[in-house]
This record gives sequence, structure tokens and C-alpha cells, in this order.
Amino acid sequence: MTMHLHIVKGCAPAPLANYLKALGILRLVGEQADPQARGWWDGERFCLLTKLSKQDLETFFLEKYEPTPLIAPWNAGSGFYRTWDAKKKKLRNSKNAAALDELLAKGGPRVQALQAAVDEIRQVLPKYCRRVDVSTLEKKQLEKLLIIPHGNGPVLSVIPKDDSGKAQVQQVLVRFSRSTPFYRSALVEAEEKIKYPWMWGSGGNDGGIDYTGRFFENLSLVLIPKDTKLNAALLRNALFAEHSTGYLSKAAGKVGQFFPTGAGGANITTGTGSQHDTHLNPWDYIFLLEGAVLFSSRATRTLDPNAMARASAPFAVHAHAAGFASTGSEDAQRGEQWMPLWSQPLLLSELQSLLGEGRMQLARETAARPIDATRAISRLGVARGVEAFVRYGYLERKGQSTLAVPLGRVQVRHHPRAYLIDDLAAWMDRLQRLSRGENAPARLVHAERRLADAVFAALTHDHTPERWQAILLAAAEIESLQASGTGIDAGPIPALRPDWVSAVADQSAEFRLALALGSAAASYFEKKPSDPIRHHLLPLEPGARRFQTAEKRLVNDPRVVVSGRDPLRDLAAIVERRLIEAAQRGQRRSRLVAAAGCGARLDDLAQFLSGAIDLDRLFGLARAFMTIKWDQWSREHLPRSRESNEMPDECWLAVRLCCLPFAIDDVHDIPADERIVRLLIAGDAARAIEIARQRLRSVGIRPPMYAGTTDPETARRWAAALAFPIHQQIAETAMKLLDPSKKGLLHA
Repeated sequence: MTMHLHIVKGCAPAPLANYLKALGILRLVGEQADPQARGWWDGERFCLLTKLSKQDLETFFLEKYEPTPLIAPWNAGSGFYRTWDAKKKKLRNSKNAAALDELLAKGGPRVQALQAAVDEIRQVLPKYCRRVDVSTLEKKQLEKLLIIPHGNGPVLSVIPKDDSGKAQVQQVLVRFSRSTPFYRSALVEAEEKIKYPWMWGSGGNDGGIDYTGRFFENLSLVLIPKDTKLNAALLRNALFAEHSTGYLSKAAGKVGQFFPTGAGGANITTGTGSQHDTHLNPWDYIFLLEGAVLFSSRATRTLDPNAMARASAPFAVHAHAAGFASTGSEDAQRGEQWMPLWSQPLLLSELQSLLGEGRMQLARETAARPIDATRAISRLGVARGVEAFVRYGYLERKGQSTLAVPLGRVQVRHHPRAYLIDDLAAWMDRLQRLSRGENAPARLVHAERRLADAVFAALTHDHTPERWQAILLAAAEIESLQASGTGIDAGPIPALRPDWVSAVADQSAEFRLALALGSAAASYFEKKPSDPIRHHLLPLEPGARRFQTAEKRLVNDPRVVVSGRDPLRDLAAIVERRLIEAAQRGQRRSRLVAAAGCGARLDDLAQFLSGAIDLDRLFGLARAFMTIKWDQWSREHLPRSRESNEMPDECWLAVRLCCLPFAIDDVHDIPADERIVRLLIAGDAARAIEIARQRLRSVGIRPPMYAGTTDPETARRWAAALAFPIHQQIAETAMKLLDPSKKGLLHA
């Protein structure tokens, strides 16, 4: 059998109308002409492999195509209802109704399936209507009625629009239509209620557009054409993007949310045309609706009975303004749907299976939000050759009118670190709920958006430490807001596994100093930290997993000394507080110890003291590192990096040795003196250095200076630098730098 490859240039991944066209063409060919036809995406083009030649393909659609009976009798604009002309005392046909009647009268054998479906509905409708003499009703009363063309004269069958009568009839029609393709795509029955997937607006309506009624209008144009040559030219335009002039009609041109630039309205495109100057190839509309019914909501609802009805359509997730450039509110979004792009040739049955599964899986749960979707994709949570998804958001405008706007493309790639987001997932869900509240502060809304954007970027791009650092910095920003009482119901940053350190590790001094500060605690026993310094940033319960609250507010904890306004002042305040608490315990130690391998290096401290450090980045990373599960830490999580020869000022080294949490060795034990820190904070470096020099000499360490001083600003930086814990071998190195005579002693 000879197979023909057609590059269907009239289809593309965006806009949504052109994407659905491709699916519609494959579906119709596969069901009615060639069951072995296959389709796939090659970049921006759709490819169709079939036994039909180009001429055969055109002949099939022009002469043999049988339209799917897409009917929605529960909608007023579906073509089943009429209005009453009080002046002429007769029924008035809408365009949709007239087009349906013309199709059934002149469409011939090609509309037999449509005829059968319409006949069934028309038989059942009158059974649930009441007879009313409409000639006696006023205009306002007539506007509230749906009139059924059943009976003669002014006594007609009607359905009231504004009482339980309509709801009852609607329920009957919905149940009666369960076997129809449009019902399976456009409605979801959940908990004895009818819900509508976002793709179909309110069950097949988009503002003033009824999709099925507009379908009948376009069908009448191509199945009963007035100009057969133009009809054929428009078909070639729809399939192969061949140039064509003229339109069969512009009356059926508006396509609603599927084609935003063709929706009409002021400023929707360039030029001065009005909202009525919209044209659309009728074949485009027909193909897109024939393709859209492949997105059946039944399958996903069955597979996941706990899923929310509105999000049960294939690859549908709740709205979240993350991962795309928009300043709009999520309130303007109905939801999102991610359309798969596959590169392997699929039969129609295989495509139906792909869309029937229609879910992105996270363990046993279906992804319900964009962030969850990216997590599932990065773990290869979808299969069948899907290489990417086009992300569409259903954004509202003009009240209930909606536009399906492409929000970007997400590549399907395996990301080895995607599992790390599991640590933050529940916290992010709580933050999103809080940020979407009516009284949510703008600061929280923006901070939550930055966190979501950072996670989205990290999961959809190649791995770099900067992207994963952006996540931690955004999380730290949220926690700093919480310190002021904003968004505390979400709780503090949850515990993070040590693998985060490997993900964000770079060769910067900021990273290494943040790790030293983030791991700081009073002591470590069997790898478990005791009294971490996180308690100086937030009022936390023991274990640092929940806030201390009273009457839904953070308690006023005297241990919290970090204000979040000045990193240097905050670091110095931590040092001072630790010394005060040690004195209260009868100890003369700084009580700042780092986890194994995380102690600060002298060359990094030298950069800090010289002012060559990004303090905001350092402190933000440190705040996040404070949440690491340090009892699971090992040196393997920390990459190696080269040290430089840069060393801190000798005067500061003297101060550093006088603020240690341990003895340097059995001989040199220097009790900490809180006076040194207070003098540095006050800007009096000379007196602080003198006290430090005396203490060193008292234990036999002879520093090379007799006096020293610096400016007040540098003195305060010296105090802040004491917050970074160092390991014992670093203290020994500092002692040898100050007193070279100790080298032999230590060696011995």
C-alpha cells in the first residue's frame, strides 16, 4: 500500500484553534477514511501519514465527510429553540436554528447521524415542557421563555428560563445526551451537579457564542456551498495554508476563545475594524470542534474520582500565574490546559489512549497545579513519546468571555533534582491559598509569585545552581515576611533534605558562608544540632517546625533578635545574644558551632571583612539553610572548592580567637568575653582589640601587634563576622598566624 505524507501547514501548536484542527483532521480521516492514518508534530508543523493522496484527501472532505452530531440541547443557542415575534405573531428563527434546519433538509446522507440525534432530542423535549399562549404574554415575560417548535399558532411548548422548570429539563437533556460525543467532552457530572470543563466555557457557551450552533452555521456553508470552487480553495487553505481569496460568509466567523485574535472587539488586533469585522475559514471552525471532542472529561474523572470536576479534563490544571510574564490576577483565569506535542507517529486509537489517560502523575496523585505539572513532567510522568506541552490559560475578559492564551511551551525532560520540590510542595500550596484570599497583602502575593516562578524556571530549564538558589531566596523572602506576621498560617519553611545543598552549591564565598551560618547551633551530638540559631530569626516551637502563636499572632519572643532590615546588625545581634545566653548558663563560650565540614574558611571571612560579599544573598541562603535536616548531613553533600591565600586582618583574628565555642587545644583555652562584641558594635575597635590582645597573652599567645584600631563601620562588620562558626583546625591556623612560635608546639 502506498502511503502519502502530508505536511498540514494549516495546523500549528498555537493558537489553540490551529492545534485542535490538527487533531480534528486526524480524527476524521482515522474514523471515516483510513484507520491506519497516523499523525505527529514536527516542530511547528503537523504531519499526516495516510493512504489518501492529496486529491483523495480533498475529495474525502468535500464529498464524503460526515459531521459528528455535536449537539448541546441544554443551551439556549443550540438551534433547538425559537423566539416569538409578537408583532407578526409567529416564531422567529435564530441563525443557528435556521442553519440546523437547512442542514437537515439539504445535507443528504452525510448528515444522517446528525438527523438521528436531533430527532431524538426533539421527541423528548415536549414531554417536559408546558403549553402556553404566548400571544397573551408581555415582552419581558417572553424574554424569559425558551420556545420549542411544537404545535401550531400562539399556543406553544415553552421552558421557563428562571425557575426550576429549566433546571429539571436541562437535567433530563443532559442525561439523555450522555452517549453523544459533545456531552462526553463538554460536561462533567459530579456530586449530583453539572460542571463544565474550561475548554467549553459553560457547557458549550463562550459569552454570546454557542459552539454547537456556530458549528451548524459553518457546516451549512461547506456542505451546501453556493460556490464550490471557493469551498475547495478554503479547504486547501485550511489543510495546506494555500492562499485563498474570499470567504463564504463572515456571519459565522467568530470562534471565541479558541482563536483570540479572531474574537473581535476593540484593540483585539491592529487597524480600525470593529468587533464585527472578523472572518474565519469555516473549515477551520469545523476541524477544531471535531478535534476538541477528543478531550473527553469522562476518562480522567473515572481514573481520579477525587479530582475536582472542573480540572478533570485531559491535562487540565488549576490556574496559577507562574512561569509566564503577566501582571494579571489569577482571579481572571478559569484554569489551564496543557496540550501535548508528540513526535512519534500515532494512530487515532493511540492518540485517544493518550488523551484518555489525560493526566500528569505525581506518585499516586494527579498533578492539579502548574507547578505540580512541571514536577510530573520533569520526572517523565507522561509517556507515549510526548516531547513538550503547550500551556494554555483560559483568561476571562468582558465578564464571562474567555480567551485561550498560550502561556509558553514546556519541554518534557528528565530532571534529576525534581524530587527536591517535594519538600516545599505542601507549603507552597498553603501559601497559594493564602495569597489568593480577598485580604491577602500585596507583598505576600508578589512573594508567592516569585517563589512559584523560581520553581517553574528550575524545573523547565537546564540545571544551574543559580536557578535552585533562586528558589531558596524566594522562600527566605516569604519567611522574612512571616516574621512581621504576614502569612503565618502557612507555617515556616519546612525541613529540607541535605541534597538541596548540592543543588545550589557554587564556588562563591556567599554560598560557603551561608552554609556555615545556616548550620550554626549551640552544639552537635551524634550529628544532631542542639538549639540552632533559627530561633533568633523567628519565634519557633522546639524543633523549629511551627510558629509560636497566641491569638493567631506571633508571640513576642526575646530570643528573636533579627529584624531583617540590616544584615550586619542582625549578625552582630546573634553573636551578642549567644554570649548573653551562655553567661546565663554560667558559660563563657560563643555557642556557635557549624555542622561537619561547614565551618567558615579564613579566605571567605577575609572577603566578608573587606565588604566584597553580597549580604542579602548570603543572609537569604543562610535563612534557607537553617531548615536543612542537619541530622542527615554528610560531607558528601558539600562539593570541594579551592582556597585562596587571602587572610583576614591580624587584629580581627585576635578578636576571633577570643569568641570561640571550644578550647583551641589542651593548653590554649580562651574564655569568651562579651565586652569585645559590645565594643565592636559600638564602633570602639581600639578597646576591643586591646582586650583581645590581653586575653591572648594570658594563655601564652603573643600576637604581633601592641595596639590596633579601625573605623566604626568596619568595627561593626568585625562583630558581624563573628557569627560565622569556624572549626577547631581553623582556630589553630589563626593562632599560628598570630604567633608563629606555636607551629612547633602544635606539631609536637
